[in-house]
Amino acid sequence: MPANSTSPATKKKGRRARFVVIVLVLALVAGVGYGAYWGVSTVRASLPQTTGTVKVPGLDGRVEVKRDRYGIPQIYANTDRDLFRAQGYVQAQDRFWEMDVRRHMTAGRLSEMFGEGQVETDEFLRTLGWRRVAQEEYDTKLSDETKKNLQSYADGVNDYLKGRDGEDISVEYAALGFTNDYRPTKWTPVDSVAWLKAMAWDLRANMQDEIDRSLLTSRMDEEQIEDLYPSYPYDRNKPIVTEGAVDPGTGRYDPKAEPGDATGDGTGTGGTDPGAGLGTGTGTGTGSGAGGTPTGPGTGTGGETGDSTDPGAVTEGLDSQLDALSTTLDEIPALLGPSGSGIGSNSWVVAGEYTTTGKPLLANDPHLAPQLPSVWYQMGLHCRSFTEDCGYDVAGYTFAGMPGVIIGHNKDIAWGMTNLGADVTDLYLEKVTGDTYLYDNQQKKFLTRQETIKVAGGKSRTITVRSTERGPLVSDRNPELRRVGDKAPVTNSAPDRADGYAVSLQWTALEPGRSMDAVFEINKAKDFASFRKAARSFEVPSQNLIYADTKGTIGYQAPGRIPIRAKGDGSVPAPGWDPAYRWKDYISFDELPYEENPERGYIVTANQAVIDAGDYPYPLTEDWGYGARSQRINDLITSKIKDGGKISTDDMRTMQNDNRSEIATQLMPHLLKIDVSDPAIREAQKLLEGWDSSQEPDSAAAAYFNAVWRNVLKLAFGNKLPKEMRVRGECLNVLPADSTGPVDDLTQPVRECGQRSVSSAQPDGGDRWFEIVRRILKDEDNVWWQSPATRFEDPTKTRDALLLRALTDARWELTAKLGKDVSSWSWGRLHQLNLENQTLGTEGPGFVKTLLNRGPWNLGGGEATVNATGWSAAGDYEVSWVPSMRMVVNVGEWDKSRWINLTGASGHAYSPNYTDQTEKWTKGELLDWPFGSRAVEASTGDTLTLVP
Repeated sequence: MPANSTSPATKKKGRRARFVVIVLVLALVAGVGYGAYWGVSTVRASLPQTTGTVKVPGLDGRVEVKRDRYGIPQIYANTDRDLFRAQGYVQAQDRFWEMDVRRHMTAGRLSEMFGEGQVETDEFLRTLGWRRVAQEEYDTKLSDETKKNLQSYADGVNDYLKGRDGEDISVEYAALGFTNDYRPTKWTPVDSVAWLKAMAWDLRANMQDEIDRSLLTSRMDEEQIEDLYPSYPYDRNKPIVTEGAVDPGTGRYDPKAEPGDATGDGTGTGGTDPGAGLGTGTGTGTGSGAGGTPTGPGTGTGGETGDSTDPGAVTEGLDSQLDALSTTLDEIPALLGPSGSGIGSNSWVVAGEYTTTGKPLLANDPHLAPQLPSVWYQMGLHCRSFTEDCGYDVAGYTFAGMPGVIIGHNKDIAWGMTNLGADVTDLYLEKVTGDTYLYDNQQKKFLTRQETIKVAGGKSRTITVRSTERGPLVSDRNPELRRVGDKAPVTNSAPDRADGYAVSLQWTALEPGRSMDAVFEINKAKDFASFRKAARSFEVPSQNLIYADTKGTIGYQAPGRIPIRAKGDGSVPAPGWDPAYRWKDYISFDELPYEENPERGYIVTANQAVIDAGDYPYPLTEDWGYGARSQRINDLITSKIKDGGKISTDDMRTMQNDNRSEIATQLMPHLLKIDVSDPAIREAQKLLEGWDSSQEPDSAAAAYFNAVWRNVLKLAFGNKLPKEMRVRGECLNVLPADSTGPVDDLTQPVRECGQRSVSSAQPDGGDRWFEIVRRILKDEDNVWWQSPATRFEDPTKTRDALLLRALTDARWELTAKLGKDVSSWSWGRLHQLNLENQTLGTEGPGFVKTLLNRGPWNLGGGEATVNATGWSAAGDYEVSWVPSMRMVVNVGEWDKSRWINLTGASGHAYSPNYTDQTEKWTKGELLDWPFGSRAVEASTGDTLTLVP
């Protein structure tokens, strides 16, 4: 079997890659102790064979793997079995290290690879039990066809692994061998299913908001908390669905129905559970019109007894629990990206009536954490002819480790996804006595199981996982959480202390479902009806599905298992002992919103509200994205198609790269009116004059504005948040914890230091904060504009005084970071993308990080812009999430579609396809996306043939 055969089409790139490898290895051997163990053969051993012929026992027939110059494979086979077997083989060639780490994470077995440092993470993941649920799904829920495809995929992965040592699979195994004798094991179908649980975890929506609302009660009253969680601005930022409602007669969603009053006219009553004070009450009015419902959410007040500002029975104890839980969540690897009000995705589709092609155009760019390699793997899966044994002809973005295509198109339809953001998690405070918990005035036994965690280089650990009927006790996985019950202060209206309190989690992804079935069904869908039928199985994670087909239909479907709460809205933790707060049912698929060929001729989904809450009988969440990106996309489309204009493929690409800052358009007029006397500050302020709010990488104005914005948030809000929400290591003199709200006189300050990682600290500067600031901008004397004096600055009491301080602080911050000369400033120098290998690239030896990581790149775009290169205002300006891929699908003329990945197809650090798409990605460029056999053949550089 020839090793790493290379066609003439890739020889030049291959020579360059070999040169880089030799230089790096020589440098290691000369200057680094570990380098003595490395050589060119070690580094190159894992590069896969991409030409020639390989025997793969078990195949039904010949399979061709055609790779273009970017290493993107298109697979051709005669049976589904061979197609998915080859997909597993090829993904293992390029990405097995990534796949192996993922499956160890989803199973809570990272300690087997990386040792003692991952034990606490494994304990938490075992408590959640992703792998157990995935196994149950495979055993009891998935169709026979899905199981066959999963097994074929696993067989292909194992075909590649057979006879190979770790260093022959990926260079990371050679590096891991310095400290560990780990050896990869066989892939199983459940390894693939479990990845959906990790995906759902990262897209679980508002759990952090639920925690944060409770933590805020230690320092703020109810009105102030409401200021920081404003309602969605339906009047300015359109929801996804603007037509249709649930028909009260049929109980089905009708996309053409006229919306009615979906909330009723009842006023509701407060939470009647003693001391709970966590619910919003239940309404008793009657709804009218389509979408009406006889019960409204009401406007209930706090608990029957206790202080009206206390939202729960055991506030301090709960706060301690939630603080520790939040810290634990910080330590769990986020495979898709950090949470935050700015993170999400963009997708939109325009009907052929408004396009230059006369057919729909569909765009998608999911916003996830920057990873190396990218979370996405581009490929095509093609049956040479359609038969009973072979029914797929599909291409797009896949996850390495899962068969099928997640986002893309087949020969009839195209589809994209964004996170719907439905509230599918609830935290419950549980009253614990010994091995029981209180529920409905009865002591119930915990469900328990033992989990043994194997540790590389150490002794195995055994833990006991306790669960209520709703879900696991996540508080058991943190020593501080376990101690909280002993000291939690309780009121007379709460259950007696006894052994204390714990926190449990109810989450839809911990129930077995059929989302894996949906992947294959969508891949084979032929029209909107079959697409919606497939979406019925897409239960977790709940996604906005956008659609177009060759017949000209465009559409949208909101799928998912979304709970109906008997009481409360899920925005804050609930009292677990009260059955009134149970999940009583799930919204039926037939009642979930969808659209088909809306009159406006386009559909935009960008994590905004799905539908106006007043037009829909069920609360989906209280924590939508606030629509800054979605409304900008809506505006770009309408400005293009008004007066008969048409949108082209390149117009769609241009929209994806729109860099305008929405908050800049609101804040700039006020900043420019500030009277600045200091010449240095005035010099910086002048940068903003004439700036069009576009955050280009070479823009000095964008750099300065974003620094001002960050300082506005810090002064007005960040310094007033509890330490549990502020960024780790940031220390402030603040009022004692029993003081509430913004103040202007810190007479007896205490020293407090932040405790959050940058990825979850507040204020993060996302579009929730856009809305918070927008609502107080015209109120010059709003209490939020107050900030205390410092050694160098007077206190602020008005908007303009605080803005002046922000202008000043930003000037000196950037002077320290970028230099005194404002003309040398640029946004890209602050806003840099660094790509890190997600394991050894962050935790490995220094020389390994150097070998595996890439960057930096100077980027434009920013927080909550369409070109969503996100950053956290609570931390620094480094890029923390990105459009992880971009695609524009030219429906019906598939070969004119375009796509790009953040990195490259290969996960091998010395492959020419490791980061060969990144430079084009940074410039907003797209690659040709061949689909038809002729186009694929014309683009092919290497062909690998697999034979039985």
